[in-house]
Amino acid sequence: MTVQRCIVHLIRNSIKYIPSKDYKAYTTQLRRVYGAASLKAAEAEFERFKQAWSRYPGAVDIWVRNWSHVEQLFNYGSAVRKVMYTTNAIESLNSSFRKVTKKGAFPNEDAVLKALYLRLTELYKKWADRPVSNWALVRNQLSMDANLQKRIMRYEKY
Repeated sequence: MTVQRCIVHLIRNSIKYIPSKDYKAYTTQLRRVYGAASLKAAEAEFERFKQAWSRYPGAVDIWVRNWSHVEQLFNYGSAVRKVMYTTNAIESLNSSFRKVTKKGAFPNEDAVLKALYLRLTELYKKWADRPVSNWALVRNQLSMDANLQKRIMRYEKY
């Protein structure tokens, strides 16, 4: 499985090259690219995007350099892509772990691992009741991949 780039971070990194008066138009056109129904449609929108914003080469270059990662999103259905657009959950977990490890010195490696384990169990309780939006559709789209289907079946309880 490939590791996807975070669309939100690509937008944030590229928008710094765009005057604030153009933010809305810029992000609207980008949404047409990453929100396209298919890779072919996304590629066509990407060409239009590159032409329309060529006066800001720094902003366009970020997307050009990362396009191979963005186009991987289209290996999945639209419901899966919506879940994959952002890495906020991963970043939240890492941030929470950093807070735990910044609190002081640990006498040994086991002490750090125990602290991280305890934090992870707290987060699990906090996040356990948060459903993935459109999970049934996401699960069905993921199940179309034979390798992912095997993984899903291993963890689901029937």
